[in-house]
Amino acid sequence: MAPFQLVATDIDGTLITSERTISQRTLDVLAQVPVPVVLVTGRPLRWLDQLYDQLPAPLPAVCANGAVIYDPHTDEVLRTESLPVDLLLDVTKRLRDTIPDVSLAVEVEDGRSFVHEPTWTIRWEHDHRVRVIASPEELTSVPAVKLLARSATADPDEFLELISTTLGGLAEATRSSSSALVEISAVGVTKAAGLAWLCEREGVTAEQVVAFGDMPNDIPMLSWAGRAVAMGNAHPALRAVADEVTLSNDEDGVADYLSRAFHL
Repeated sequence: MAPFQLVATDIDGTLITSERTISQRTLDVLAQVPVPVVLVTGRPLRWLDQLYDQLPAPLPAVCANGAVIYDPHTDEVLRTESLPVDLLLDVTKRLRDTIPDVSLAVEVEDGRSFVHEPTWTIRWEHDHRVRVIASPEELTSVPAVKLLARSATADPDEFLELISTTLGGLAEATRSSSSALVEISAVGVTKAAGLAWLCEREGVTAEQVVAFGDMPNDIPMLSWAGRAVAMGNAHPALRAVADEVTLSNDEDGVADYLSRAFHL
């Protein structure tokens, strides 16, 4: 296999199990990998602690599908690419006009806070960083690293297609959830763009990167990387762009591939 100089991996559905834990085998393999490992995730910055608490040392992260790049060693956000207020106003108006039952939310303050409409259902995250808006205007009052749109009834893939058509190139639309939840970023903001920026900073080329993912939001990253590896549980659209398919996330697919690639 190629002499990779950097490992880029998604988190949910990829590096961790369905129980949101990182297995001991994966921990053991990551500890032996002789090159940098970077987390490239749709997760906001505030959700990284859930993984960092399980790791012996935190890993650099490209968050919010490429909008936020974070150095955990200095606790510094190295780069942020947000949706400006004027664009948020345009996009949210289009979505509300086209999809009457749409529920909207935004990741703000580099993903440290989450603001949502009253119709948005919070499934498990309850703290001071998550709050409901007092008026529709509040949703678009400050730049956001990500706008999220949810439907309670639509098919997930059809919902993504509808939103992409509605946006008409104004912004990037993708999804990482098994439900009808679409993640919207500024034009050009993708996992590939965020990872490419970080790799250039570290002197690593695309050909030297092996990337792992499972959902449509990983497609740009896997298309960019020198070696694209889809998980055994990956969405068909991601499998279509992958060079290889490894075991599922519940079977330690990332660890299995890396142990073979680096002869660990």
